[in-house]
Amino acid sequence: MKRNALNTVYAAITFLLVSLAMPHSVLAINRVDYQEGAVAGRQWEVLDIAFATATAPQQANEIEIAADFTGPDGTEIAVDGFDDGDGRFVIRFTPTKPGSWTFNVRSSVAALDGKQGSLSVQPAGQDRKGGVVIAKDSPTRFEYENGERYYPIAFECDWLFALDAENPDDIPQTRRFVDTLAENGFNQVVMNVFAYDVNWPKDDRLVKEFDYGSPDVYPFGGHNENPDHSRLNIEYFQRLDRVIDYLDQKGIVAHLMIYVWNKNVNWPEADSQADNRYFDYVVRRYQAFPNMVWDISKEALGYGHNDVNYISHRIDRLRKADAYRRLVTVHDYAYCRRFPEKVDFVSVQLWLSELYSVMRDVVKNIPGKPILNIEHGGYERGPYVVFTGNYTSPEVCLERAYQCVFAGTFPTHYWQGAAWNVIIPDIKTLPADEQPRLDYYRHMRSFVDRYRVDELVAGDRKANAGFCLHDNADTLIYYIPKECDFIGVRLPSERRGETMTATWFDPYTGEYSKPENHKITQWPSLKVPAGDGLRILVLNLDTP
Repeated sequence: MKRNALNTVYAAITFLLVSLAMPHSVLAINRVDYQEGAVAGRQWEVLDIAFATATAPQQANEIEIAADFTGPDGTEIAVDGFDDGDGRFVIRFTPTKPGSWTFNVRSSVAALDGKQGSLSVQPAGQDRKGGVVIAKDSPTRFEYENGERYYPIAFECDWLFALDAENPDDIPQTRRFVDTLAENGFNQVVMNVFAYDVNWPKDDRLVKEFDYGSPDVYPFGGHNENPDHSRLNIEYFQRLDRVIDYLDQKGIVAHLMIYVWNKNVNWPEADSQADNRYFDYVVRRYQAFPNMVWDISKEALGYGHNDVNYISHRIDRLRKADAYRRLVTVHDYAYCRRFPEKVDFVSVQLWLSELYSVMRDVVKNIPGKPILNIEHGGYERGPYVVFTGNYTSPEVCLERAYQCVFAGTFPTHYWQGAAWNVIIPDIKTLPADEQPRLDYYRHMRSFVDRYRVDELVAGDRKANAGFCLHDNADTLIYYIPKECDFIGVRLPSERRGETMTATWFDPYTGEYSKPENHKITQWPSLKVPAGDGLRILVLNLDTP
């Protein structure tokens, strides 16, 4: 429809006080209807400004709406709005600074075009840190916009969107599951916008209650088996809002994979009008969430759906649309290695047995980027066999996660009871011997935060076994493999005759030993505490 025709059709648009489709109590988003006066907001909290109109659904796709925001120090952010169904259009905005903001609306509809408003933004609350960005003082680390460090320990849950997708009123299953992740130190969830079903055989023992494959929801019109790609299912995204928002409330980053090619999704043709409409809508709707990082596609080049040009063009399209410049990655090491300049951080899927050395090679091959091992081949066993990978022991999975940590990279954990179509939302109801050892990662969280390990130097052995992180001064931390009974450390010759303090950390219990003092000799050696698994040694060289 031509612009003039749209203007004629919508000349009588009025701004109405409307309630949005889902109960406001489910969302932390501040939702207001457009008004001429100042709207109250808070730094790094999501604000929806809604414009209501009477319009036919098929015409809504053709309406353009955006707003130009100007902050107290002259900061300018141009944000595209989106159709929220039933004649509502939303400008979703997150103020990046406190103070007075103004905005001007741009629209293809005359009654909307030129509307103005203002925001009175209060400073961030104590628990609000802003979005995740690359650390200013190190290109291989992350931090929040407020300058606090961010150390990701990720958990993959592809079907998180599905737990309450058929519940119009609430998200009890989602809250239950996400709360458990938060309690155990996970601060990033790798998830799909949508996935349909797995293409491998399902365990005969799997009960329907925990199988979220073939969901009766779909982000497009129709159904996955009989799609109508010419329109989007707005209600689907309204319900996905609740998931992203709750992750944000719990301080968990949504590592959102916009596509997935091997989960039987009936996608529109690549780069078609329908494909672009879907992609743009996802970016417009979710860019304002401070806990958002983008991933173009799970295993982006693994299934012949497209080529590197498509992925590169998707990244370009995303960066053009994303007003907040959220971080972007691609779940494909080959792509990241070939086009490192296109991504903000690298996602690799590497299963090889000697994982530490493999991850150190990645660091060397793609210098100056944070590295996330998004799949290290460890899929902790659960009550049902879903996908075994190479390693299913929770202890071996933990060892591999720590090898990522000591390589100067970041880990992701999989549990077969939650990674794919099978999700057991209330883990605590399982028998103790069937529950995943998420407590191991709670201890890891405590460890990496206590010693700020992402700020330490990786890659120098400084011992005759194991792996070392150090601060180039007086602190050295060693990963001691379970095979070791003794560890010989290698310290500077000028420190001989001084003392060092040794503290042992048990990564399975989270307990620290009583510190012990040792004299630094030419070849200092320490006995590893008894036990069947890896140990971590913290050495502090005493200042003379």
